[in-house]
Amino acid sequence: MTALTPEIAALYAATALGHVTREYPNKLDHVIAGPEDAQGPRALHPVFFGSFDWHSCVHGWWTLFTLYRLHPDMAEAPRIAALADALFTPANIAAEVAYLARPESRGFERPYGWAWLLMLQAELDRHSTAEGRRWAGTLKPLADAFARRLKAYLLVATYPVRVGTHYNSGFALRLAIEYADAIGDRPLAAQCRRKAVEWHSADRDCQAWEPSQDEFLSPALMEAELMRVVLGDGFAAWFEAFLPRVASRDPATLFRPASVSDRSDGKIAHLDGLNLSRAWCWRGIAGALPAGHAARAVALDAADTHLTAALPQVTGDYMGEHWLASFALLALLA
Repeated sequence: MTALTPEIAALYAATALGHVTREYPNKLDHVIAGPEDAQGPRALHPVFFGSFDWHSCVHGWWTLFTLYRLHPDMAEAPRIAALADALFTPANIAAEVAYLARPESRGFERPYGWAWLLMLQAELDRHSTAEGRRWAGTLKPLADAFARRLKAYLLVATYPVRVGTHYNSGFALRLAIEYADAIGDRPLAAQCRRKAVEWHSADRDCQAWEPSQDEFLSPALMEAELMRVVLGDGFAAWFEAFLPRVASRDPATLFRPASVSDRSDGKIAHLDGLNLSRAWCWRGIAGALPAGHAARAVALDAADTHLTAALPQVTGDYMGEHWLASFALLALLA
């Protein structure tokens, strides 16, 4: 089974260091209320201004802090720490909080960027060093703001969003639950679990009409990964009803890595992320099934097949390189 090695960790750290402060090109999620709002990425976001877009910068930092914790002796570690000290300051985080408080920012990065920011806070809360605790404390006001925003949103979110892109609600809930469990936000954890059960507990015989041309998440497997963390011991029974023919590799599309025709096209390059996120989900699903379950070996094989297809593509073209390492890391650590 493919695992995170020191060599892969060093490659991903160097890659993320190369883009979290690369301001341009940049795709802003920015509503302009007047001429004074026509500003560049770094003026708007003094921490998360790189990596082509705000959310990719957030999970680029998640990649860096995760690797820093797991491989503190790697050559890139001092650069990560120095850059974090320079950017993760109370003043810079206060500016990010102020941006979020704008009336025009109500839908800013909903829900994908919200979930990744919470995931970043959860990662920093795992750090036991003094510097890690300092970074965690500095980021906390922004995480608190997003947690409040997610709680309010879930009260009015009547339906799930099943698309395989940034709007996927299963992915957001999955990451938000990890954050809530890690920091002890029991109300948010309970609210996310209730919403997942409300939306998905009765889902049966998923047809898995995927992939679409620009998906980086599997609507079917992302839902299953969410329900894995929600249902616990009840997951296997739910999964057998949701994807009842997995042991026979049906639906076949879930076992066949997506083909990527042009990695210089940012939307088409999403399909490399689909292969990585499928591997992440398949590994989680396999680990939740009882030993000897007919689908367990099939799920592990599917994970390895998708990883084999996708791992060589994590670096090479900036349209994928600015974000794919995060999804590779999710899969390798699953």
